[in-house]
Amino acid sequence: MEIRLNGEPRFINAAHLTVAGLLEMEQVPSPEMVAVQIDGEIVHRCAYHDTVVGDRNQVDLLYFMAGG
Repeated sequence: MEIRLNGEPRFINAAHLTVAGLLEMEQVPSPEMVAVQIDGEIVHRCAYHDTVVGDRNQVDLLYFMAGG
């Protein structure tokens, strides 16, 4: 399947990829500090294991930054 991840086209060889699987595949070091947006809608963290990323989805990983 082909998705756009943070604006970049990516081909992923997976038929059933969840948000949790995508975060693991991308080796996101602190997934608790990332919000995921698919096609402009934020995915609730409790739904990461159930939400499937589909072909042609626009997926954005939004990192929280700590300020001091």
